[in-house]
Amino acid sequence: MFVQELAPLGSLGWSALVAVLPLATVLVLLGVVRMKAHWAALIGLAVALAAGIAVFGMPVGQAISGAFSGAAFGLWPIMWIVVNALWIYRLTVRTGHFDVLRRSFANVSDDQRIQALIVAFCFGALMEALAGFGAPVAISAVMLVALGFSPVKAAVVALVANTAPVAFGAMGTPVVTLAQVTGLPLDQVSSIVGRQTPLLALFVPLLLVVIVDGKRGLRETWLPALVCGVAFGVVQFAVSNFVSAQLADIGAALAGAAALVLVVGVRRRGEGTDERKDVVKAYVPYALIIVIFSLAQVPPIKKLLDQATWKFHWPLLNVAAPNGKPVSGNNFTFTLLSTGGTLVLIAGVITAVFLGVSLKDTAREWLATIKELRFAILTVMGVLALAYVMNLSGQTATIGNLIAGAGAALAFFSPVLGWLGVAVSGSDTSANALFGALQVTAATKTGLPADLLAAANSSGGVLGKMISPQNLTIACVAASLPGEEGMLLRKVLPWSIGLLLLMCLIVAGQASPVLSWMLP
Repeated sequence: MFVQELAPLGSLGWSALVAVLPLATVLVLLGVVRMKAHWAALIGLAVALAAGIAVFGMPVGQAISGAFSGAAFGLWPIMWIVVNALWIYRLTVRTGHFDVLRRSFANVSDDQRIQALIVAFCFGALMEALAGFGAPVAISAVMLVALGFSPVKAAVVALVANTAPVAFGAMGTPVVTLAQVTGLPLDQVSSIVGRQTPLLALFVPLLLVVIVDGKRGLRETWLPALVCGVAFGVVQFAVSNFVSAQLADIGAALAGAAALVLVVGVRRRGEGTDERKDVVKAYVPYALIIVIFSLAQVPPIKKLLDQATWKFHWPLLNVAAPNGKPVSGNNFTFTLLSTGGTLVLIAGVITAVFLGVSLKDTAREWLATIKELRFAILTVMGVLALAYVMNLSGQTATIGNLIAGAGAALAFFSPVLGWLGVAVSGSDTSANALFGALQVTAATKTGLPADLLAAANSSGGVLGKMISPQNLTIACVAASLPGEEGMLLRKVLPWSIGLLLLMCLIVAGQASPVLSWMLP
């Protein structure tokens, strides 16, 4: 058994400096050197392996096996859902129904600032609620490009919009995971996250109109952006606190869209000469996704689907945390039917039948999607392999413990820990699994509320998603910007850091008399 050591160099600070090198390598290669993302990911993986083996003492065989485990997770379920989501898009493009959908959105407003709110913020939040794992960014980006956005602007808008709903995404998976790893009641964790991320919803729509049209966009469309954000935030707060964490984003997304349409109205039909049946067909693929994902959460159906799940011990891995307990990363869970990618695949098959696409053309489009995503698949597999090596060797825990040692300032820095976890893994769920218990332990030592810091891990984590290499790659592929991950990173990093600072101030305020009234 390999037991992780938090300070292999004798100093937690120096050990953390070595531990951060893999992630720093990837970000520098992407943002400064402007290297292709798949090469940056592979070089970062090599650095992680070198640090894990030479400095943290992880056996070579276990380190390499851990990398393969991470790569497998990157392939399934993450890229599995992205492949099938983009495949559905290709089917609708092939049949012309995506143009119908584009004209339908344009009939709500031909103003790109409003379209960004409808597609990226509201519709993207609905996709996050149901699927997560990159699907909202992929689908939103391609829809925005089809509406006439430049590829760069479409990608940036899709990435920045994918923040406020993330903590309750994939039917509440991140907060459910957080409750499991911390031992805190789900309703308690959900309640506090639901008093943090709704505040992001007030700002993100305003940022989106600034990204689309600068100061003029803010000056001319602040009201619909604010109304949309308020409606989203209020419903997310109410549902997460008083109904269900799993339904928080669905209600919030629908409320935001409804409020936006009420404010801007529906303009008279311009280029919308489509027949009603064609408009219905254009919406069918996304309606199917909503219906299928919703049905998959019905307890009897969920139980049936979960039977096709295999959890097994990953070969050669035998890793224990510093306390001597085996880490969860030793095991791998393969979900065949209940995973989002399979559910989207089912929706795609029904879509193909409904739209009259032949079996041959359906298969050809699926294979073409694989070909289009080949470098993105390699990138995501490389990034997740890097994340797993960092996690299993103890590098990530070392960084986390350094931040957790901030003492009285921990409340301010706790969201940074979640942000870092998501930046590495691309998943708020993974960051919560990684740092949730650590936040609770650190809170206990410093006398801060454990549930507040646990929630801060998830709320801060959502802001790291836009700079995660895997999500940057997904955005590049969706917006037809191959190899431009570094350029996107430079554009979204300021927004990520700015919103993170806001979340840090919110959590610090909630830990003090200033905003403690916000807590349940």
